[in-house]
Amino acid sequence: MELLTYLPEVFSGVNLVILILGTVVGLLLGAMPGVSPTMAVALLIPFTFQMDATSGLILLGVIYASTVAGGAVSAILVNIPGAPANIATILDGHPMAKSGRATEALHYCFISSGIGGVLGVLVLIFFTPPLAELALRFGPSELFWVAILGVTVIGSLGSASVLKGLIAGAFGIWISLIGFNPILGTERFVFTSHLQGGVSIVPALIGLFAIPQVLYMVESAWRGQSGEEFRMESRSIWRSVRYNLSRVRTLSLGSVVGAIVGLIPGAGGQIAGLLAYDQSKKFSKNPENYGKGEADGVISSESANNAMVGSSLVPMLSLGIPGSPTAAVLLGGLLIQGLFPGPDLFTQHGQVVWTFLGALLAAQILLMVFGLYISSLSRYVIRIPKQYMAGAVAVLAIFGTFSVQHSYSDVLVMLVLGTGMYFAMRYGFGPGPVVLGIILGPIAEENLLQGLIIAPALDGPVPYFFTGTINIVLISLCLVSVGYSIYSELKIRSRRRAAQSAEASGK
Repeated sequence: MELLTYLPEVFSGVNLVILILGTVVGLLLGAMPGVSPTMAVALLIPFTFQMDATSGLILLGVIYASTVAGGAVSAILVNIPGAPANIATILDGHPMAKSGRATEALHYCFISSGIGGVLGVLVLIFFTPPLAELALRFGPSELFWVAILGVTVIGSLGSASVLKGLIAGAFGIWISLIGFNPILGTERFVFTSHLQGGVSIVPALIGLFAIPQVLYMVESAWRGQSGEEFRMESRSIWRSVRYNLSRVRTLSLGSVVGAIVGLIPGAGGQIAGLLAYDQSKKFSKNPENYGKGEADGVISSESANNAMVGSSLVPMLSLGIPGSPTAAVLLGGLLIQGLFPGPDLFTQHGQVVWTFLGALLAAQILLMVFGLYISSLSRYVIRIPKQYMAGAVAVLAIFGTFSVQHSYSDVLVMLVLGTGMYFAMRYGFGPGPVVLGIILGPIAEENLLQGLIIAPALDGPVPYFFTGTINIVLISLCLVSVGYSIYSELKIRSRRRAAQSAEASGK
């Protein structure tokens, strides 16, 4: 097999140094709120200009994988996702930390990321040709239903009730409509010049998650609660490894969902993590524990977002169609090196490609090892007084927002959304549904409009959107997801009423 032939190249002098440094730098960048994997890869592309093709691709691929994993650190410790892919990790990761299980949560994140990442790269290595053909079958109608499938999980993400989750999700979808119509080019809901470019995902993500946390820390410090919010407990790594490996169903579910979502052009790790989290909750025997510090929620989301990394490169390498926004930037790095995607890439540039794939596989092991070491150092973050932590996070939030488009309007939008979410959270609304609405809104709208344009040339809108194997499967999954969500909500309410009745009778 070609991979084994070129595997020694991965551990040669320069490539090995790039592999190790790239993993460590990626983990640190991922842990910084606002530095998304897409931004990290884009920032490092100029450094590859003087490198040979193999070393350049190794650097970009390793940074991609490790920043996705590194985002879990700030998600768990500070309640701010380091990247959009870590949104679902917050839902149970931060509650675990607040209950004295921060080290345990971080262990699960990096172990799950390593396992899911290995599966994603193996999918990339062994199944590229047939899966590339599958990716080609996703047109506007299929991508529309993928977005709707994501919408069906909105109600269960981090809000006090399903109704409040749906309201928050609808608000996020409305925010995504601000700006220009993607097909007609007309303005919508542009009340001020600051909104002419719409609301980008990074400013929204930072604002909705970081600013409420900053205001919370300032409020706590003002009230004299400047001590540690929680402490890092001592926990054996091997104990975490054994427990993680025992969650076979959760790991398999998260990894498979992540690998499948990665194949869908433009979907990304945030959708992979949220869908895996939702499916894990639906199949759980104790769904009411999710959102309160359930380890399976962390394991499913982190295994999914790293499994997505490898599979997102399948359509990119074989067809030139990136499976995620970061893969699109990585495609630019590929073209800069004079390498063009397609079947000939594996034959004409076999040494470069197979060495790159071997390095990506090795990076999954390294990010798990270095990530577990970083977990032991994270206690120093907790010891920082809240007023200083608030200042540091605020600076990173402003820097991260401004660096995306060098726009002061983005900073203003970020601050307004964050302040509004700070007050909305007091009434049981969560930022997760809003962010998911902002992510899924453009995907659903753009593909719906494209489908409506294409449909008249075929059999009409109804057959175009409601027929075909993939469409029928996705529609069925949407109906099952909605039905199961309603069933789960009724079941949880029934358990609560039974517990309240038992408590009342006991008194």
